Amino acid sequence: MISVQDYLERLGIAELRPAQQKALDAGLERGRNLLVCSPTASGKTLIAELAFLQALNEKKISVYIVPLKALAQEKYAQFTKRNVFSVGLAVGDLDEKDQHLHQHDVIVATAEKLDSLLRHHAPWTARIGVVVVDEIHLLNDPGRGPTLEILLTMLKRITRPQLIGLSATIGNPEELAEWLAADLVVDDWRPVRLDKGVLVGTSVEFPDKPF
Repeated sequence: MISVQDYLERLGIAELRPAQQKALDAGLERGRNLLVCSPTASGKTLIAELAFLQALNEKKISVYIVPLKALAQEKYAQFTKRNVFSVGLAVGDLDEKDQHLHQHDVIVATAEKLDSLLRHHAPWTARIGVVVVDEIHLLNDPGRGPTLEILLTMLKRITRPQLIGLSATIGNPEELAEWLAADLVVDDWRPVRLDKGVLVGTSVEFPDKPF
């Protein structure tokens, strides 16, 4: 059994970033559904990893949903490098059941692939305990949104997992949190301050406050 503190020490993390601490305070370890809205590079992926720990300790499978195969490859490599989780990748043929995936603790998948696996009744899907949706604002995307919405609806009815939504840009976070039955975690901390300015000739004029 791996605790959050053990995991953080393993990664050499002495202090959590604001969004990460807020997620823990909101019930991440207690299985609460969360919608996390914070800027790019504010530490949202670690929130997902801490949720994976709870599923791992309960001998359940975690699924990390991404919109693109390239992003799936990136996250697969990142999670594998931790040397804590056995990680599987599900981005291939939509007609394949990928039954070998039951061997893994964490499965990185595109929404289309996971939707196909559920429709093919892949037996390991009954063991899903945590579902993390990266770039969850794509629910509003005309192309990918409908598949993701149907997928989350099926998951909520079939496996009732802990749902964690991650995004830097959500226009209607309160409405989405209500649909997910999730607690909303919002933070605006970013590792590098972002300033908006206006170029006038060869000089840049900045407003009084960064955003």
